[in-house]
Amino acid sequence: MNPIWLMLGLAVISPHRNDALELACGAARIDITPPLELKASLGGYGERMNRPASGVHDRVWAKALVIRQGTKRFALVTADVLGIPPQFKGALLETLSKDGWRAGEVMLLPSHSHTSIDMSAINPKNTFGIPQIGVFSKALYLRTIDFFARAIRDAGRTLRPCTIGTASIRLDGWSHNRRKGNTAVQPDLTVTRIDSPAGPLAVLVNWTAHPTFMDAEAMMFSGDWPGHMQRTVEALIGGGSTALYYNGAQGDQSPIARPGSGGDWEKAERYGRELGIQVWKVWHTITPKRTTEFAYHVEPISLPARRWHPDFMKTGGAEYGLNENNVRKIIDQMQPVATHSICLRLGDLFIAGVPGEMAATLGDQVKARISASTGARHVVIGGLADEWISYILSPEEYRKGGYEASVSFYGESLGPVVVEGVVRGAIASPGVRLPMEHTRARSRRQRKSR
Repeated sequence: MNPIWLMLGLAVISPHRNDALELACGAARIDITPPLELKASLGGYGERMNRPASGVHDRVWAKALVIRQGTKRFALVTADVLGIPPQFKGALLETLSKDGWRAGEVMLLPSHSHTSIDMSAINPKNTFGIPQIGVFSKALYLRTIDFFARAIRDAGRTLRPCTIGTASIRLDGWSHNRRKGNTAVQPDLTVTRIDSPAGPLAVLVNWTAHPTFMDAEAMMFSGDWPGHMQRTVEALIGGGSTALYYNGAQGDQSPIARPGSGGDWEKAERYGRELGIQVWKVWHTITPKRTTEFAYHVEPISLPARRWHPDFMKTGGAEYGLNENNVRKIIDQMQPVATHSICLRLGDLFIAGVPGEMAATLGDQVKARISASTGARHVVIGGLADEWISYILSPEEYRKGGYEASVSFYGESLGPVVVEGVVRGAIASPGVRLPMEHTRARSRRQRKSR
């Protein structure tokens, strides 16, 4: 674990509670679509061979929600990008250093759009120049960091008293498990409504599915269905409200096109538009209220030894142009030896950040355990939070092989290790009211550590 994470993480672990203080929130959005002259590539498919985007189908955005309660503050940033490389957040915090932001006070949640900024293009450790995995662009990297920082600063300048409410519904037939023989799905749509005295301020939307309606032949920037969904929500609610989408345990989850959809672009637009209508309907059922439930925590997680799956060369390795001669160096350089989980409690909502693409069955385990331990009514996975380490599967699914297993770089024990780390962090979060048995267990651990 990088010492800066330990130092900054410990700075936010201790609770700073003052229940008499009301919450204030601010939201902002910024267009992060790269100009075509930058020749930015699209992420998600090795077959594109790092070709630059040919145009813009719809703009891609970063959006920030800043929450403050007395001396406590937290920034939640969502973005229409493929993912966040491990070094990105540290660089963002350096940019924000004059503003005093610390690692445990910022959560980055990418949508995982496969027609947006390539994760490898904003990874300074990607020094290999292999077209299939994407080529680093310093100009794009610096530009994206600057825009994320601007979104956080802009949101922090618009803080107003806020009320918050969350509701969830089940949507069957909207997603499926893409792993052969696995039927586990994540069918819950969770909507968090945040209002200010002036009216609607922000809407957080958690839904679990890959944004992959477009294939490798699609060469225009787009937020895919999450982009269309957010625009639909903002248009229906009006009043300048900002919709922020974040994915869940989507490692094996794919969307099911709406009946009657035509080509890929139409499938993405129709799926996003109809999902946005569902969000709007849920939003109308929520009566936001004042709350003092606001806590956050960052939990270090040591990772198993890095390795590649026996299927790697014929699946992920083949797609990304890797071989026995370069794969070890690339994995050692680009995959971290440790990671972290960051979580946020906001009223009845509990976001458990997972630093990669977690499979649905593991997501169910995390949500069930956190719900039982914390009493939070709406526990969701914040997928790909802060950084992408790999796909995260159960040992059984890892041993089955296939594409997801071949792009999982820490062996079959990775799933249980990450699950335990995420749950441990959730239980350690300041302000969590634990059942008596968990309180006793925590006291025993604290006595042993003295």
